[in-house]
Amino acid sequence: MAFPIGVCLWTQQASWPEILQAAELADELGFESIWTVDHLLAPQGEEDQPILEGWSVLNAIASRTSRARLGLFVAANTFRHPAMTAKLATTLDHISGGRAIVGLGAAWHVREHAAYDIDFGSSPGERIGWLDESAGLVRRLLDGETVSTTDGRYHVDELQVLPNPVQAHVPMAIGGAGERKTLRVVAQHADIWNAMGSPEWMARKIGILGQHCEDVGRDIGDITLTVGANIIVRRDADSAARVYEHQMAVNRTAEEANVTVPEVRWFGPADELLDRLKGYIDAGVQGLVWEMPYPFDLDSLRAVAEEVKPRIG
Repeated sequence: MAFPIGVCLWTQQASWPEILQAAELADELGFESIWTVDHLLAPQGEEDQPILEGWSVLNAIASRTSRARLGLFVAANTFRHPAMTAKLATTLDHISGGRAIVGLGAAWHVREHAAYDIDFGSSPGERIGWLDESAGLVRRLLDGETVSTTDGRYHVDELQVLPNPVQAHVPMAIGGAGERKTLRVVAQHADIWNAMGSPEWMARKIGILGQHCEDVGRDIGDITLTVGANIIVRRDADSAARVYEHQMAVNRTAEEANVTVPEVRWFGPADELLDRLKGYIDAGVQGLVWEMPYPFDLDSLRAVAEEVKPRIG
């Protein structure tokens, strides 16, 4: 069975030519998907770092690549009305020739909402409710329906998004692992799910997601279950860690400010990465999204393509 690996390029601190170079290489090397982040202020470390807007970056990448699927990891639902998200995703699908993925999340970065005067809601629970409503509306619009809504947070009036997407079914990726609410939203709407944790942690979350799928009448087999990770391939873990420390220094991110959990920092030789992946595959994980901070580690990109991808499975 195929085990897709996607690459998520952090855009904070990166220039457009550097982002494009990494994206073109990932596409050329056969990575199944290319992602970027959806933030208006830097999500890692000090907030006043340069960062480019996600949908614009994806559309530019789409025009210079030909194979990899493209998505935001993940789009902050609070930033846009879901009808606008559906329109943006449709446009990306046309520019890419049918390679768009709609990534959605409830949003968490409170400071960027304040800075841009975006409603952050009163609680995580309220934002997850908004995400649930939004995901359902985006799905209907991408599937070609004409939609009117008067209840809830989001209203549309006899709206049909034209042209329709190139794909008959644009896949939807939802991130998050809250057991009571977020995983239920995943069960109802997602084609792809992503979370970050140890194999044991992922296995537990997959079990809970499976129960939600039963409750809403879906087969969990219809959802691709993926884990997120930081990967640096070097001859030993210490050499790899030094690369990561340099990346974090460039991104002005102290260890205590890093939001990526330590369990998914995979540093060392390619054989060790394969051993780690086996534990996740045994836990039920079906794919990987590789978070790559700037400066982009193109040596690791080539190593994973040449030494890891051909040996998975």
